Amino acid sequence: MSRWPARAAVVAGTGVVLRRRYLQRRATGEEVRTAAPGNRLVADSGPAPLAASVDLYWLPLGAGGRFVRLNGRAFETIDALVHRRRRCDLYHSALEVRLGDDRFVIEQGPVWNNKVAERGVVCEGAVGSVWLGRSRLFRYEVRCWNDGVIPDVAEAFASPVRVSCDPDDARRILDLVHEVPRATWGRDELQTGEMWNSNSLISWLLARNGHDIQAITPPPQGRAPGWSAGLIIAERQLRTLPHERTVHHAPRPGT
Repeated sequence: MSRWPARAAVVAGTGVVLRRRYLQRRATGEEVRTAAPGNRLVADSGPAPLAASVDLYWLPLGAGGRFVRLNGRAFETIDALVHRRRRCDLYHSALEVRLGDDRFVIEQGPVWNNKVAERGVVCEGAVGSVWLGRSRLFRYEVRCWNDGVIPDVAEAFASPVRVSCDPDDARRILDLVHEVPRATWGRDELQTGEMWNSNSLISWLLARNGHDIQAITPPPQGRAPGWSAGLIIAERQLRTLPHERTVHHAPRPGT
């Protein structure tokens, strides 16, 4: 029997919980984000005293690389057949966070595909299995890269999506990167019904920061594998941290 209906129910339930939390914050007067036309998000309050922004980028899976693109298409074809649904375009996500004069790129990628020495590596994790992760070829890294670049950003679709222009959101996301779960890429170790990957990182960051996650969706006819895994883990953690909205100082260049 297909696990797709059960997985969809779990994701839908998570969305309801996160949406309820968002509405509760709004009812109590706490600053929140609301959806604007074109899948862009803006703050309810006036202009922020410090220039800041959080932008989401949707990149076609395998942009700039034929091997990854073909493997992605094969994976999506099989997954669509198994779950009896229409095949979708696959997307990989990344964030660009600006705070004052600083700009950070937050993304997850292989440890071996970037030769820049100072690229803001926060942590590493295994790909496929812990055993395989002993090899550099099977490890990923999470980057919070000051003045960094998003590979193949020119191929991003319907991007950037402005998630916030609140300095507190920018600071909080930059802090949360250091708390991201270090789950094995491509596995469901955390029992969410979906594998953990780069999209899980981005959705986890946005959900943990309290954004109206239901207003953020992939481009039309698109899908972001792993996205719901990040939402489910964030919702579990928020249950034990109901009042968490502490604002910390953002990392500065060279720290």
